[in-house]
Amino acid sequence: MPIDSAELSRRIRSAREACGLTQDEVAKHLDLSRPSFAQLEGGKRSVSSLELDRLAALFGRDIRDFLRAEDREENVFSALFRAQVDAAERSTLQASLGECLTLARELKNLERLIGVDRDLAVVTSYSLAKPTSRWQAIQQGERLASDERRRLGLGTRPVPDLETLLESEGIRTGQVSMPDDISGLTLSSEGVGLFVVVNRNHPLLRRRFSFAHEFSHVLADRDFRGLISRSSGRADLLEVRANAFAAAFLLPEDGVRSCVEALGKGKPSRAYFEVFDEEGSLDVEGRSESGSQTLQLYDVVQLARHFAVSRLSVLYRLRNLRLLTEGEFDLLKQLDQVGKGKEIESLLGYEVPDRAPSEFRHRFLGLALEAYRRDEISRAKLRELAGLVNLDTDGLDQLLDRVGLPGD
Repeated sequence: MPIDSAELSRRIRSAREACGLTQDEVAKHLDLSRPSFAQLEGGKRSVSSLELDRLAALFGRDIRDFLRAEDREENVFSALFRAQVDAAERSTLQASLGECLTLARELKNLERLIGVDRDLAVVTSYSLAKPTSRWQAIQQGERLASDERRRLGLGTRPVPDLETLLESEGIRTGQVSMPDDISGLTLSSEGVGLFVVVNRNHPLLRRRFSFAHEFSHVLADRDFRGLISRSSGRADLLEVRANAFAAAFLLPEDGVRSCVEALGKGKPSRAYFEVFDEEGSLDVEGRSESGSQTLQLYDVVQLARHFAVSRLSVLYRLRNLRLLTEGEFDLLKQLDQVGKGKEIESLLGYEVPDRAPSEFRHRFLGLALEAYRRDEISRAKLRELAGLVNLDTDGLDQLLDRVGLPGD
């Protein structure tokens, strides 16, 4: 039985209040005056299908939630925002995350239409006690990283593209613009499943670290419907654990030590051996040439390139593994901060692009084209989906022509 306009208005008001948004903020999103939106919310003005679609995206809801006979009252943002986001940030995040969730829902629907069954992929989880100290949080994070690398069969190799890895594990991913203090967040939604989002405004390698950080939350913090990762909260024990996981996952100890040895470094300046036979033993001391084992900034650049992480991540990992002394760490960090590392990177041909190709966009458009080819979606729906990933009508027409599908 379809719902009436009064019930629809009530659900809109309830969804807005759950997100902590004011009528004025929502009215601006719809390009309406506040009195006009107040009439809509009060049941004195009808809501158009376009307005309802935009409201669903803003509130992080499936549009069908507003229209089904049973009101589910699900909102993936409410607990997240109330606990961790102030009013000034909320409106900035709301629209971007809403659009991201809409994309994730549309992707899930496309997979359903063409028979891609990803529900069989059970996302792995680990049962860990909440850490009671920073040291315990670090130990848990490093052990979790080791266990997960072993499960994935990575050995000591660099981790491949994180978005592709997470998607293959059944975790939706996205990138949206967020306040600089926020690096990423993890959400759990009935309509989308597990959803990891990172800050699109951050540099490429920082986003890679953020995906690894959020992966830790997915693996170990499944009880939370939403978690926001921000620099101001780095002392929180769950954040300490996630950061330790990300560092060890991207820079595994055995892999780092092996690479350092391949550079001819990492050995002690003095080595002592005892050669034993049945008659007795002979003590032998070996010394490396003075300074030959000291890691240089160009070594750091090569390690960063190999593991696809930032130079700063490498420096901290080397220090934590006792491959750099505090003095060596401080010197190399200072040199990097004044631009020497970037210069070396450029001269060695290791420049890191600021943006990587969007694997999500490629996959999304590929599934949309396949659904259109099978007549599962209309031309209008295809145009709508293309617009969600910033492909305009002209670009879509050209794409259809290239792949041999009918256009308008």
